[in-house]
Amino acid sequence: MAYSLLRKSFTNSLNPNFLTALSRNRFRHLTSTATAAQQPDTPSPSPSSSAFTFSSDGGGERNDESVHLKGPSSWKSVTMPMSFMTGSIVGKRFYKEVKTREADDGNGWTVLLDYRTLKTPSKRPLKLPTLSLAKAIAAEWDYQQKDGIRPFTMPLMRLACTALERVPLTRTKIVEHLMRNFNQDLVFVRAPDDSDLTSCVYDRQVEKIDPLLHWLESEFGFKPVVYSSIFGGKQEDGLVTAVENFLKKTDDCELATIDAIASAGHSLTIAIAMVRGKLQIEEAIELIRLEEDLQVDRWGLVEGGHDVDIADLRVQIASPIVFLSLSRSL
Repeated sequence: MAYSLLRKSFTNSLNPNFLTALSRNRFRHLTSTATAAQQPDTPSPSPSSSAFTFSSDGGGERNDESVHLKGPSSWKSVTMPMSFMTGSIVGKRFYKEVKTREADDGNGWTVLLDYRTLKTPSKRPLKLPTLSLAKAIAAEWDYQQKDGIRPFTMPLMRLACTALERVPLTRTKIVEHLMRNFNQDLVFVRAPDDSDLTSCVYDRQVEKIDPLLHWLESEFGFKPVVYSSIFGGKQEDGLVTAVENFLKKTDDCELATIDAIASAGHSLTIAIAMVRGKLQIEEAIELIRLEEDLQVDRWGLVEGGHDVDIADLRVQIASPIVFLSLSRSL
């Protein structure tokens, strides 16, 4: 059911093959800054409101990992522990039906678990910009099994909470973090070409990465510097300033997407290229895994290791791009 709903939600321009990995593999890593930022305390909704909420203490007196119902009418609201944001199983499925509907104020779309409105970890209604994104997140919730709610199978829900709630409050820190790591970008580090052990890596980098560096130069007007030190080097100030200005002009969904991809792939350049449409999902994964795939070709694949890492990376790279596309499609 969840698989079919997600497929119907995606535009024809997207490759749906990533959905198998999306539903089977854990989305293990949080984005670098946005998902780690703490929210200021916000007033709790009234006990009579119909809402799905999260809390760090499970209602004030309990500190376990179960799902709690609270309020004078226990069926009116639901509180989830904050482990929802860290990947633990947080309790049994407590709802039967998942639906979407237009927000009460007509501004966006919401997800309903039975008749409870889905809320963000800081207890605000989750108002999504498009019906397509709302249906995709509803599919993630509908996919959950009776024996437990598994947040690591819900990357779109995680990204929505990050983009709609945390990015507006931590935008400056996110941009600073991304620019602080820009000089150590994966695509700027080049293997030495004077060694038999690394010459094949160098040749593949020239073949696959140089076209991306040429695009970066044409996009921002400054030629990137490549270096062989694993500690990185220093890019020209003009390029750094141009990239930083671009990040400052992004909207919240774009910045959340760039942050998630850059964190998973260790490359802000690849993240920007994906958002700008220069790279497709499989092309980006090929660049991120270039050196490791060469090692696999030479020494063989470790089952339960390399294959799991590849599937996990596909989820981490594909889900932000799908999220961004769904946030723009009406």
